[in-house]
Amino acid sequence: MTESPRPYESYVYAYPHKTAYRPLPDPTPSLAALWRDEPKDALSLYAHIPFCEVRCGFCNLFTRIGAPDELTTRYLDALDRQATAVREALGASQAVSNSQTLGDSGPVRFATAAFGGGTPTFLTAAELDRLCDIAEKRMGVDLRAVPLSVETSPSTATADRLAVLAERGATRLSIGVQSFVEAEARAAVRPQRRSEVEAALARIREAGVPVLNIDLIYGIDGQTEQTWTHSLDAALVWRPEELYLYPLYVRPLTGLGRLTATADRAWDEQRLRLYRHGRDHLLARGYEQVSMRMFRRADAPPQGADDYACQTDGMIGLGCGARSYTASLHYSFDYAVEMREIRAIIDDYTATEDFTRARVGRWVDAGEARRRHLLQSLLQARGMPIGEYEDRFGASPFADFPDELGRFEALGWLDPTAPAGLLRLSPEGLAHSDALGPALFSPAVRAAMAAYEPK
Repeated sequence: MTESPRPYESYVYAYPHKTAYRPLPDPTPSLAALWRDEPKDALSLYAHIPFCEVRCGFCNLFTRIGAPDELTTRYLDALDRQATAVREALGASQAVSNSQTLGDSGPVRFATAAFGGGTPTFLTAAELDRLCDIAEKRMGVDLRAVPLSVETSPSTATADRLAVLAERGATRLSIGVQSFVEAEARAAVRPQRRSEVEAALARIREAGVPVLNIDLIYGIDGQTEQTWTHSLDAALVWRPEELYLYPLYVRPLTGLGRLTATADRAWDEQRLRLYRHGRDHLLARGYEQVSMRMFRRADAPPQGADDYACQTDGMIGLGCGARSYTASLHYSFDYAVEMREIRAIIDDYTATEDFTRARVGRWVDAGEARRRHLLQSLLQARGMPIGEYEDRFGASPFADFPDELGRFEALGWLDPTAPAGLLRLSPEGLAHSDALGPALFSPAVRAAMAAYEPK
C-alpha cells in the first residue's frame, strides 16, 4: 500500500508559486507586448492594499503594519499611475465604465474584481472611494455590474467604509475572524475581542452586501473539537453565505515562526481531525463544499462564472503585492515577509514612475500550463471535466501525468464513483489538497522555490 504523505505541505492558491518568480533580465518585456495578443473580453482585476493595523502571528502575506507620513496617499498615487500604464498596454486609449473600449485583440472587458491585501479597509472611506475610482475611471471596470470581493478585518469594518463599498457595488465581504475564542486568537498572535468581532459582523450585515465570508483557522495551540465547534457555531449565527476553514501553518519569518517548533505528526493529526469535524459540521447545516477550504451556503446567491475557484489567465494585478497572469508570463513585483524588506519594496513602488514593463516574474511554457490547469481544476470539489483538458491541450491528463495520477489513485485520493468524463477527488483527496497540490509542481518550479532565500 502506498504510504500517505504528510497532509500539510503547502497551501496552493496559485501556480507557479511566487517564490519561483525571479527578476526578469533586461530588456524586460513591455506590458503592451505581453498583452497584445491576449484575450481581453473577460479579464479579472485584483488591487492589492499592503497595509494592516496589526500583523497576525501566522501571516506571511505581503503587508506592513501602519502607514506613516501619508504613505497611503503616495501608494494610491502609484496605483493610479500603474493603472494608467496598464490600461494603455491593454490597447485602451481611454477607460470607460461600460468596459467596451477596443484593444488590439478585441474589446477590453472585466468580468470580476477584487480588493485584497493586507487589509483594503485599512484605507479611509475617502481613500476607498478613490480606489474604486481608479478601478472604474482608469481601468474601465463597471463595479456595479461585476462581482466585487473585498477583504476586511474586525477593527476596520467601520460603518463609513462599508457604506462606500456597498454603494460602489461590492457583492462580497470577507472578514478574517480566525477564532471566536479569545484565548485562541491570542495563541495565534491575533489580538481581538469577541465583542469587536460581533460588532463588525453586525455592521457588515447592516451594510447589505449580498455575500458575507468568514475565515476561521483550525490547528491553533490548545484548540479542541469543542472549542472549534464553538467558533463554527458562533459564525453560523450570522448565516454567512461562505465560510473558509484554513489549517494553521507556521511559516518562516512570521510571529509564530519565531516562537513555534517545526510541525510534527501529532499536529498533522490534530488538523486533519479538526478539518473533518468542521467539514461534517457545515455539510450537516446546509453548506456545500467547494474546495478543501471553501464552503458555500446552498442558497447563497451566485457570484459569477467561476466564483473564486480556478483563476486561469487574464488576471490584471495592481499594487506591489499583486500578480498578473498572461498565457506566457506571470509577473509581479519583488516579494518579502520580513517587515524591513516589505517597507523597502513599498517605498520603491510608490517612487516608481514607469509601470510599462514587467519586472519580476516567471515564464509559463506549455508543460507548466498543463500542470496549472490540472492542479487548479482538480483542487475544486466539483472536479475537472476531462474533455475540457483534452480540448485545450490535445491530450489526456492521464497521458500527460501518468505517474502523478496513478499515485493519487493508489492513495485513494481520486473518486472512483465520479461520472464518466470527470476527474474528481475523493473526500480524502480533498482533505489532502495541501499534499496533492505540491505533488503536481514541476521539477523546475520546485528547484526555483527551494533556491528562494526568504527575506
